[in-house]
Amino acid sequence: MLRGRVQVLLITSRDTGRWVIPKGWPMEGLSPAQCAAQEAFEEAGVMGQVSDTCLGMFAYDKALVRGPGPEASSVPCMVAVYALQVSRMVDRYPEAGQRRRKWFTCPKAAERVAEPELQVLLAAFVPQPDAASPAAQA
Repeated sequence: MLRGRVQVLLITSRDTGRWVIPKGWPMEGLSPAQCAAQEAFEEAGVMGQVSDTCLGMFAYDKALVRGPGPEASSVPCMVAVYALQVSRMVDRYPEAGQRRRKWFTCPKAAERVAEPELQVLLAAFVPQPDAASPAAQA
């Protein structure tokens, strides 16, 4: 929170530079919420308490090969979103230097992301007592 307003951390995608939330693939031995927390660290350098409650879902197409014509390919993904109450933000993390990160109010974060379902989730986000900033697991 900043001046009593909830903040959401967005990061840029490595390929297109558009604003997204941290997300990734399921990991063996980790719950979806734990995966979301792991991805938030790897992609944004944040740590904290993750909520076990899914905030909602959104769909997007993950680009596997970029380029025009037949060589371009993607896979449809469904992302489960989990809130993470950030208690620590570090400068050294696995994808530092590959992405930008920036805090936004919920309405501004909703304006910055491209996925309509994620826009709705961010615009409506109200933190529960156990978590305060969305992170995701695909």
